[in-house]
Amino acid sequence: MSPAHRSSARRWNRALHRDVGYFLTAFVVSYCISGLALNHKDEWNPDFVIQKREVALDRAYREAEIDEHVARTLGEQVGEDAPRIIDVPTEGQVKVYFDNAFLHLYLEERRGVYERVVRRPLFWDANVLHRNSLKSWRWLSDAFSILLILVNLTGLFVLRGKHGLSARGKWLIVAGALPPVVALAAFRMS
Repeated sequence: MSPAHRSSARRWNRALHRDVGYFLTAFVVSYCISGLALNHKDEWNPDFVIQKREVALDRAYREAEIDEHVARTLGEQVGEDAPRIIDVPTEGQVKVYFDNAFLHLYLEERRGVYERVVRRPLFWDANVLHRNSLKSWRWLSDAFSILLILVNLTGLFVLRGKHGLSARGKWLIVAGALPPVVALAAFRMS
């Protein structure tokens, strides 16, 4: 390859690496954040937050009194309407279920505990994409992966000399390959 062709190829490589890298920034950040969240799902729920609060009952109720009308009135105190199910899990307690929420009433104590499940802002959306929960997203996710490979490969040829692929770059590639190789070897031996 002539020096002019090499120079032109290097310019195209840098431009492709730069522009595709810029394009993928939001994808990479989103996937990294949701990946961190999903990696620690045993420690917290990366998709939902459970909001909980105490509610004082205006008077003492008996189990038989908690009908659709009373459940609706109690639900309005916590911002809910239309109760879905009224359940008596044990004597002196009533659970009123709503969409994504419930009100657990302790009748003798004249109090209730309201719990609502709410999507965790930003994380829920990012996790939906990361897990490929949307069928139509699969093809975009595949394109994203291919573009990441392209950015990686073009990045190998951006620098020359002592910082390039033929010098320290090859050693950094080997060092970067060690963690997954060691992890898989340890997994297979366990």
